[in-house]
Amino acid sequence: MIVITRSLPDTALAQKLGQHRYFRGVASEQLQALAAATRCYALTAGEVLFLEGEPSAGLWIIHAGRVKIFKVSAEGNEHILHLVGPGDSCNDIAALDGGPNPANAAALSEVIACCLPHDVLRAAIMADPRLAMTVIQVLSGRTRELVQQVEDLALHSVTTRLARFLLKQLENPALSGPSITRTAIAAHLATTPETLSRALSALERAGIIATDRSAIRVLQEDLLRVMAMQ
Repeated sequence: MIVITRSLPDTALAQKLGQHRYFRGVASEQLQALAAATRCYALTAGEVLFLEGEPSAGLWIIHAGRVKIFKVSAEGNEHILHLVGPGDSCNDIAALDGGPNPANAAALSEVIACCLPHDVLRAAIMADPRLAMTVIQVLSGRTRELVQQVEDLALHSVTTRLARFLLKQLENPALSGPSITRTAIAAHLATTPETLSRALSALERAGIIATDRSAIRVLQEDLLRVMAMQ
């Protein structure tokens, strides 16, 4: 990783922090103080942002590019827990409790990521009840998403999980783009690329999507929602 703090002045960085869902509504003076403590980095595709088990550097906020949050099994199989992009944060839990990183993170494309140290984040939360409540609400939403993810993996077919993922792509541009390959989607859905290809073919035969080597286009969102409910 290359430190690029100088290319992001504190004023511009404060504006970017203010766009993150944790910090919306935070006073400009406080945003400036947070920006002054934040360090930004540039990564190329494949570079590691942080490793599971290592001490947490803090809260990572992605300003450009795509990052995968993943774990690796004893057999060497990769499972992608989350795909994050511009405006998203990662390693939130470790940043808040000061514990080790619970998973790995690596760039899927060229990335600009900024790290707010965990002690600075916790001090800001303790000083601002409104910020604390916002963090609680965001983490509650993520807990609901995690419960849904566990349910999907345990109870639903690959085709249903794929339909739900494609709907999320429509709602969240961070999950789309050329860096989100079919291999990455398969790892996120806990399946193999071959099984994913069969699920894509089934949706394409039904006229719900169209695919080519670089993109998956949703043609009939209403039918895709029906598939996502199965």
